[in-house]
Amino acid sequence: MHEPLILRGGHLLDPVTGRDEVADIVVADGVIAERAPTGARILEIAGCLVVPGLIDLHVHLREPGGEENETIASGSRAAARGGFTTVVAMPNTKPSHDTAETVAFVKRRGEEAGLTRVLPSGAITLERKGKVLTDMAALKAAGAVAFTDDGSTVQDDAVMEAALREAARLGLPLMDHAQDNLVERQGGVMHEGAMSRKFGYPGIPSSAEERIIRRDIELAAKTGARLHIQHVTAAEGAAAIREARSRGLPVTGELTPHHLALCDEDIDPANADFKMNPPLRSRDDRTALIKACLDGTLSCFATDHAPHSADKKARGFLKGPFGLVGLETAIGLTWSELVEKGLLTPRDWLVRWTVEPARILGLPAPTLQAGAPADLAVLDITRPWTVDRAALVSRSKNTPFHGRVLRGRAVVTVCAGRLTWEDGARR
Repeated sequence: MHEPLILRGGHLLDPVTGRDEVADIVVADGVIAERAPTGARILEIAGCLVVPGLIDLHVHLREPGGEENETIASGSRAAARGGFTTVVAMPNTKPSHDTAETVAFVKRRGEEAGLTRVLPSGAITLERKGKVLTDMAALKAAGAVAFTDDGSTVQDDAVMEAALREAARLGLPLMDHAQDNLVERQGGVMHEGAMSRKFGYPGIPSSAEERIIRRDIELAAKTGARLHIQHVTAAEGAAAIREARSRGLPVTGELTPHHLALCDEDIDPANADFKMNPPLRSRDDRTALIKACLDGTLSCFATDHAPHSADKKARGFLKGPFGLVGLETAIGLTWSELVEKGLLTPRDWLVRWTVEPARILGLPAPTLQAGAPADLAVLDITRPWTVDRAALVSRSKNTPFHGRVLRGRAVVTVCAGRLTWEDGARR
């Protein structure tokens, strides 16, 4: 077992139990303990916030097949630095998560890394081509906790309906990258609007998102499946989800830190780190996303951590790949944009990183209650820090937030009783 710990003097915040007080917390034998064993290591954390470990529903770990960008081990280390104790690995690897063997491989590699719980997703269709369903039951048996073709969209309505029916039968959520593939294939690289016209870049209209979201919602209503819309970006898409939830449908959506913190007016066209899919949309869209977060329409955060090596991003905005790293800046961005500005309470912010992602996956919510698995993070929410791409522990450094001053970061992370991060030192 791992070294027992006493975290002394921190402010405990636990939405599950309602605990909100300054107190010590003990970690022993992999769980939150009531008493400290002899010889426990003491960590003085006065002034810090102690919270259950964060959950990220949407992470690209690139292994197998993209190890030059990230590995499961390096991505797990970035997750630990970011305060995460559970991440869901996306299926757009080579090979994709379309067989039980690949799903089992990803789960095993996560266990070997031992820094965060790596939960594999299963692909909806073979090779994520949107044509033929995978053996979804076999993927679940191998460890898949949800189904998605993330990075691609199942365009065929009949295939999507069949997938939703099977996901409902298996009791797992189906998560969708909701964009019209036909629109994306036209070479769009950013939001279609005033800024794309200014730069002379081909755009991706927000209607590409809205059409698929509305299609998915009606199919979810027909099949009874739990539907989760990934990385919602546009006002129209958020409105569709709000309408679905008002009908009582089991439809959820996520907000990424980069779509919360940026819009297309922030894009530097010479910097491909601002290129992401779905793209940064208009200032009005960003305002609508914040509203949707505050009213619970977008009930959780997720990073869409998407590492790419420097040589790939150096191809420029038109030819470089979509995506940015997000695990190590997620706390700072969401805390700075919402809690520091008085829009969310610390508790409501935490619910969106813990209770809601767990509920969407059908898992117990992490808690600081005695006897629970010792998954927790200690957050410094008082001192500002500056994003430095050179300091990122992700194998890739593609962040548009280099040089940005944030408030809120993990200084200690514990997963299953193991100290996985401490004051920026790799463990």
